[in-house]
Amino acid sequence: MFTPKKTRDLARSLVAREADSSAASLQTEPASVRVYEKLRRQLGAPVGTEGFQSLATRALALARSESPKLNTVQVMANGGLRGLCEIESQTNSDDYGEVGVILIAQLLGLFLTLLGESTTLRLIEDLRVQAEIETQSVATSERAAVAASEDLAIAAAFEDLLLEIDQLRKVSGRISNLADKHPGMEEGLLSAAGSIRSIATVLDVFTLIRSKAGGPQEDASDFQTNRYMN
Repeated sequence: MFTPKKTRDLARSLVAREADSSAASLQTEPASVRVYEKLRRQLGAPVGTEGFQSLATRALALARSESPKLNTVQVMANGGLRGLCEIESQTNSDDYGEVGVILIAQLLGLFLTLLGESTTLRLIEDLRVQAEIETQSVATSERAAVAASEDLAIAAAFEDLLLEIDQLRKVSGRISNLADKHPGMEEGLLSAAGSIRSIATVLDVFTLIRSKAGGPQEDASDFQTNRYMN
């Protein structure tokens, strides 16, 4: 059996969960207002628009006795609220959402009596799942955006490195050509050219290994690395 305290705790948990979802999705509308609107859709289905409007009006009357701030709030013909958003927006951070919690708790109490606990809680559980899905969806999108940004940065680094490797190979080739023009310095020039070519090869291997570990860059990096490998 749901007591008034349990009903209030249930309302508070719904608002808290919605607040987490709102923060994740950058929603600016107060969490309690969003919870009420979701309850209007969920709980209004079995009783109809007029039935919900009647119950919401009764819940508001009961809630006003607990919080005079709700005196300016009105229930519209479709069951929606006018004025709660403004009240919640002006409430200090310590009491944020509490006025809405009072109204939501009264509304839940009426539906628990009318529909029974199992039906009401099932409908509310659907609402909870929706909030969790929204939060997870936003979190997944954020992670995907970060991963995509990192992938682009790594791909750009590989491209820059491959261009430098190509330049090293060209320098090595030019020094080798100088050895033909200056026979007296042939041994030293060829040694320098070989050292530079070895550095280019080491960088090639480094790029290949890192591209293999990089996942999305693998195909593109392998293609460009192989293009420069001897």
